[in-house]
Amino acid sequence: MSTVLQSIIEGVLEDVKRREVPLSQLRDRLSEAPSLRGALAALEAAGTQVISEVKRSSPSKGALAEIPSPAKLAQSYEKGGAAVVSVLTEERRFKGSITDFNEVRSAIEIPLLRKDFIVTEFQVLESRIIGADLILLIVAGLSQSQYSDFYQMSSELGMDILVEVHNHEELERALDLNPKIIGVNSRNLKTLDLDFRVFDELLPLIPKGILKVAESGISTRDEVEHIEALGGKAILVGETLVKSGDPEHAIGRLLGRTHKSTEQTGTL
Repeated sequence: MSTVLQSIIEGVLEDVKRREVPLSQLRDRLSEAPSLRGALAALEAAGTQVISEVKRSSPSKGALAEIPSPAKLAQSYEKGGAAVVSVLTEERRFKGSITDFNEVRSAIEIPLLRKDFIVTEFQVLESRIIGADLILLIVAGLSQSQYSDFYQMSSELGMDILVEVHNHEELERALDLNPKIIGVNSRNLKTLDLDFRVFDELLPLIPKGILKVAESGISTRDEVEHIEALGGKAILVGETLVKSGDPEHAIGRLLGRTHKSTEQTGTL
């Protein structure tokens, strides 16, 4: 596990401990959980799909955008044609919160991804209770037994799972469970540098029948076209959208609905 990732997870565990309650109490609340919206089905719709991210900050870039109203930003994503909205709930490095997630869920009708570092059973149950349609499991941050347990639990709770990988070894581990969605992240968790060659190396290796998502650093239509040629079905985009000033237009640009001359450089 990378030093950066380890540091993030240590912070997540401290934050979880502050709000943790007995798992039995969480299980009792599952009956109150909102109906799920079907993230996988939304991503399987015709054409390339966008997972648009509500993201204030990142370890690699620092502050990205203030986002005074996550709900309004999410509404612009929905209007722009996003299939899923991702909401950061990690507090320390990404300045997210469950409050952000709740506000967004109340404001839109499309599915939501809870974007966090899921490393405890508590977080899995918590995700279902707040209405996460899609949950992120980062292979690099989990033992194989944790990955298996959290994947099974999330599935039993009805949530779809985005399994994130960064290299060949992680992809092999991910495939042990035959997941329905795999995300390839071009962000190196040791250096935080981007390397788009990871898309070229890993996306073609993901078996047919598994939905492929490209994550991090995507900012131009040319990049999206390259990902499409590699078999990518969806892209997860954060910084490019939150800094665009016009998220609806930015989504359209990435999907080829507007002219390439309007493109601007950005990274996740």
